Amino acid sequence: SKISADGSLNWTAPASGEWIILRLGYSLTGRQNHPASPEATGLEVDKLDKEAVKKYINTYLDLYKDATGGQLGAKGLEYMALDSYEAGHMNWTLNMPQEFQKRRGYSLLKYLPVLTGRVVNGLDESEKFLWDFRKTIGEMIAENHYDVIGEELAKRGMKRYTESHEGGRIYLADGMDVKRNADIPMAAMWTPGSLVPGTDEEVRSEADIREAASVAHIYGKPFVAAESMTSVGKPFQEYPEKLKRTADIELASGLNRFVIHTSVHQPLDKSPGFSLGPFGQYFSRLETWSGAGAKAWMDYLGRSSYMLQQGRNVADILYLYGENTNITWVSRKSLPNIPKGFEFDFVNSSALINAIQPKNGQLLAQSGNTYKVLMLDESTKMMTLPVLKKIKTLVDAGVKIVGEKPVKSPSLADNDAEFQNLAAEIWKSNHITSVEKLNFQPDLQISGTTNKVLFRHRNTGFNSAQLYQTTSNQSTDIYWLNNRSDSPTTAEVSFRVTGKIPELWNAQTGKTEKLSYQIKDGRTIVPLKFEAWDAYFVVFKEKAGAQSYEKPKTTETLLTTIHKPWKVSFSNQSAIFDRLTSWHENSDVNIKYFSGTASYENTFKAPQPPMGAVWLDLGNVKNIAEVYVNGRNMGTVWKKPFKVDISNALKVGENKIKIDVTNTWVNRLIGDAQPNAIKTTFTTMPFYGANSPLEPAGLLGEVKVIGVK
Repeated sequence: SKISADGSLNWTAPASGEWIILRLGYSLTGRQNHPASPEATGLEVDKLDKEAVKKYINTYLDLYKDATGGQLGAKGLEYMALDSYEAGHMNWTLNMPQEFQKRRGYSLLKYLPVLTGRVVNGLDESEKFLWDFRKTIGEMIAENHYDVIGEELAKRGMKRYTESHEGGRIYLADGMDVKRNADIPMAAMWTPGSLVPGTDEEVRSEADIREAASVAHIYGKPFVAAESMTSVGKPFQEYPEKLKRTADIELASGLNRFVIHTSVHQPLDKSPGFSLGPFGQYFSRLETWSGAGAKAWMDYLGRSSYMLQQGRNVADILYLYGENTNITWVSRKSLPNIPKGFEFDFVNSSALINAIQPKNGQLLAQSGNTYKVLMLDESTKMMTLPVLKKIKTLVDAGVKIVGEKPVKSPSLADNDAEFQNLAAEIWKSNHITSVEKLNFQPDLQISGTTNKVLFRHRNTGFNSAQLYQTTSNQSTDIYWLNNRSDSPTTAEVSFRVTGKIPELWNAQTGKTEKLSYQIKDGRTIVPLKFEAWDAYFVVFKEKAGAQSYEKPKTTETLLTTIHKPWKVSFSNQSAIFDRLTSWHENSDVNIKYFSGTASYENTFKAPQPPMGAVWLDLGNVKNIAEVYVNGRNMGTVWKKPFKVDISNALKVGENKIKIDVTNTWVNRLIGDAQPNAIKTTFTTMPFYGANSPLEPAGLLGEVKVIGVK
């Protein structure tokens, strides 16, 4: 009020005290969008400004409308993906004072010096203001950036996928708030060793997918997507067997739609072709295994996704994390410590207040999903009064709460005395309990193995009139299980299902089979065998006519080992292999550096006559094999154990066998980097040198014919 139009200050300082004249302004951050071609690079939009975002996105969409001849929407370009937030920090916009007043209930003007690191009215009050300031920024980004883009897309018949933080991104807005109005909530998962050292996937990525899945489960969205199996620094090294462990941890985290990173458009017939620099698994039509191998891999991902899109997710625990924090930070080292055998969904403060209601002593989500208990993360020790009031409503309705009493509100907008009185009242309730006192049965119990086995549970019995899930005989229970080890194992698995027959549904083969089982004490106990990195479904659908069933045991007999020399045909030459060794060990440089598909041919005699089923065990394969017996295609194998049923093609006497084996592009790229090599490959950046290590390739072990009876 004491600044004139020309910007000069007209003010007489009081005689007493020391005064600092502090002038604050705001400017662009200078951040530019990336990565982008030069003509598509420019300043980031102000994501706190609704009108700026609206103008920006419509300008952008108009370009696409022009480029596609108006084909936006269901019959054309249908979705836009909002990638992980990488646009840097922002903390001001034109109407920030008004927005802050509206959202927090007090003026920020006297606290502005706090933004420069000064203390106003004591440290506690200053910290609370900063908390409120950050909260306001987060709300405005969720509403004015993400939701506005969604609204403008909808006007054109389009929808949005939305990621938020991945791991280690700058935190501005709550991830569940960012995704809550997305048509398809989305996350991201990188392959092991891509972003951080180690042989395991990042736990933050598991949490990121669980965040997207939790949004879907609470708000009633059918699909959970993720930028999937992204890699860096491993060019053209990925193949289905190697990728499966990462795909499976995504499924275990709640994903049911893969968005493969990266599948670059390949307009040229120059292999391997274009790439997004060093990023991605280079999945395109020019991949060496883009034929049968890719189909088998897509079938596995497709079947798995389809099954996990059925019905509703089953989780017993709703896990509340603190306001103004982030799931990928809460779970930066480990996922929440949930009791064994239970599944959980995350919930944030706005979802708890607006999308969760008590019903029959349980938690009922907007989607109709139900949860039996609310667990509080340690970050909820700081809790705002509206959240505390919602917990009071839940407790009064008989909902069980596990967690420590919150210490105080982090916000200046809340009355501390009211907060303390309400917290004390709530934590006197006998509905505040502990994990040890929870008296409901685990969804899954696993014994008899030291391997880690993950699971997901879907149920199709959803009653829209009564808004609850049921596990009646009219519904189907779909359990997905995953062995997180290279070691095969057996286990006894107890399911919280009774009165229905379990069947094994194999997403690799598309086949189903009966399982032994015993129904006892309201549960169904099933002995299971898991191969290396195995994953499959156990489906409870048909009504059980008996309390138990014992599946006939099988025995395996080695019928023959194919020791005869193999004729191996490469793209432009053939060779005789007396022993099955890796191509990269061959003295012939055309074989040593070969990338693509080679055909192994041989013969063997079948038993007289074959008893039971006959399987072909290929031993070790690098990397994918397609098997033909007597000219008939027996299928594609792409992971251990490399076995295929050849019973239907066998004939008495001599049988012809052909095995098409495909490796990756790595060896050919290294071969093209050799001095004086005649290059046959094309990439948009150099990936390998002459001394880069070659990869094993081909059939690497004995090929055996096995009888199964």
